[in-house]
Amino acid sequence: MIQVEEMVKKIYNAIDDKKGEDIAILDLKNITSVADYFVIASATSERQVKAIADNVEYEVEKEGISVKRKDGHNTSRWILLDYGDVMVHIFHTEERAFYDLERLWKDAPYIDIETL
Repeated sequence: MIQVEEMVKKIYNAIDDKKGEDIAILDLKNITSVADYFVIASATSERQVKAIADNVEYEVEKEGISVKRKDGHNTSRWILLDYGDVMVHIFHTEERAFYDLERLWKDAPYIDIETL
């Protein structure tokens, strides 16, 4: 089993491989018990949102880790992948601006993938 930080890196790379935009990693460990990290990214089309989410699932599954819950595949405007310690939010650009999770979780520090 990989460490949670390694999983975040794998998720980040899976998003980046499919040209996800504005990838943000929020550290929630000292703020909530919902998850240790949120990984948030944007895409410019429903097809790309779905492709990114599918790639994240594929890459994480290679490590023997299955998604606990997923939601949003029917519309592909906001797909949530819940891995317990890490929650992945893949947004269509318009939905990301509307829901603005970074503002809602403004107390959470941003993590630079290079320092994780």
